[in-house]
Amino acid sequence: MKVELIGKPQIIMSNQESRFNYFAWPTIVKMKNNKIAVGASGFRMYHICPFGKAVISFSEDGGKTFTAPAPVIDTFLDDRDTGLCPFGKSGLIVTSFNNTVKFQMEQNINVRGSQDEKAFIDAYLDMIPPDKEKEALGATFRISTNCGVTFGKLNKSPITSPHGPIELNDGTILWVGATFREDDAFGKGKDLIEAYKINPDGNMEKIGEIKEIYKDGIKIHSCEPYAIQLSDGTILCHIRTEPKFTTYQSKSTDGGKTWSVPEKILPDHGGAPAHLIEHSSGVLISLYGYRQKPNFGIRAMFSKDGGETWDIDNIIYENVVSAD
Repeated sequence: MKVELIGKPQIIMSNQESRFNYFAWPTIVKMKNNKIAVGASGFRMYHICPFGKAVISFSEDGGKTFTAPAPVIDTFLDDRDTGLCPFGKSGLIVTSFNNTVKFQMEQNINVRGSQDEKAFIDAYLDMIPPDKEKEALGATFRISTNCGVTFGKLNKSPITSPHGPIELNDGTILWVGATFREDDAFGKGKDLIEAYKINPDGNMEKIGEIKEIYKDGIKIHSCEPYAIQLSDGTILCHIRTEPKFTTYQSKSTDGGKTWSVPEKILPDHGGAPAHLIEHSSGVLISLYGYRQKPNFGIRAMFSKDGGETWDIDNIIYENVVSAD
């Protein structure tokens, strides 16, 4: 399909007067009050950075202008990918996750910044008491019942995903995510993609799982899924896999209880993770990150047959500056 961009890319979130001007991994949704909400991990210094916060901005004019980013989840740790899920008449769920102090210190060694900046980050991490780390660590989410004006308590989830849960046709809140790992390490432990229902009080109930992926007898690390329910009730899930940085697809026809064996839909290093929407025409659109040099950017694939086949590698945006 032909991709035609309308206008030039605009900056939605920034903090240009400050060193904390790194915003990444966004999610965008249209809420039930017709506002557009954008969530991201912001006020950071780097890809791995303990100052990251899950922030949100709103637009009331169809995306022409946005409010300044405001923190929704701001723990002692690095609050990362920010997912958004509108539900009901005025509900909104904001999701995130973070990593241990130890992991962040190990990653800080690889930061390309100055030695002063690295020392600054280590000094902050040294100040985090173990009890505060334990209290904050995990996959997290907050629930709003007034379209994001105010939010309830910080909840913990056993799973995580970049873009969060979805509302099914019957009003059920379904979250398909990867089992949370404290060390954020690839290839350690189980690689389950699990499906949970979220109740209005924040409690979660497991209803199904997508089995681990194997190729030629070797387990492939799977993570960062996103699901969508199609108009016919089928739930489609796209899954990031490593080490080939590509996308697999699985389907459920019983509300997320059972899932098909995941099948590869992009070539090796073809891109991930994905965010799915179903257009009013019935065409499925899956957007994903592309990290092969020198063409870092965002690409799209389209399906006219419910995900059976895909027209891949349609370029939305290219940015040679950063793989993020």
